[in-house]
Amino acid sequence: MTHIRGPIRVFTPGRRVLAAAALTALALTGCGTEQSGGGRQSGTAGSSTVSQQPSPERAAAQALFDRFEKACPDPGVNSRRPTGASKPDTEEPETVAPGETPPADPIEPAYPTGPEAELDDRDWCVSAHHEQRIIAELQMLADPTPTKVRATLNGLGYTDERIHHIEQDGKKTRFHLDLREDGGRLCASGLAAGAVSDVVPCVAAAEGPFKVTSEVRP
Repeated sequence: MTHIRGPIRVFTPGRRVLAAAALTALALTGCGTEQSGGGRQSGTAGSSTVSQQPSPERAAAQALFDRFEKACPDPGVNSRRPTGASKPDTEEPETVAPGETPPADPIEPAYPTGPEAELDDRDWCVSAHHEQRIIAELQMLADPTPTKVRATLNGLGYTDERIHHIEQDGKKTRFHLDLREDGGRLCASGLAAGAVSDVVPCVAAAEGPFKVTSEVRP
């Protein structure tokens, strides 16, 4: 009898342990699947909520950009860039004063370069709206330090992510604004200098981080 009972006492607990372990594994697997699925759904919903509800500052800035664009012509037309072949000059040639040497080659009209060539009429119109309101505020700004200029731009609705290269230049402060929208390349180059403050259009890379590719600084 001793020989028979021994194996029963030895193996029965082991079987119970294996069964308990299997049940535990099944429970954990089921819980893990539920938690994993729930976690993905929760994360997606959270991301969706954040993307659908921008901050009040961003919403105000976007409303500002939308208002300016609605007041301007459709994109694509650049009246500053000559189109087609130049017309032949039918005017009488100018007389050459005594002692002067006539030019050897005909004088060709200068083609625009930089922002004039790369920005269309819509860009210039949108830029003008931005320039007017920014210049008006900067002209009233005493001691235009970078900190004060940034605060002024923030107050006008331009978030920090649109303000770049803001730096002291003597008693003046220079800065750039990223005004790109929907694949556009518009930016602004600004000078805060009291009564002589100025802002002019510039050209930025169409994609990626903000980078000025063409400008005529004020």
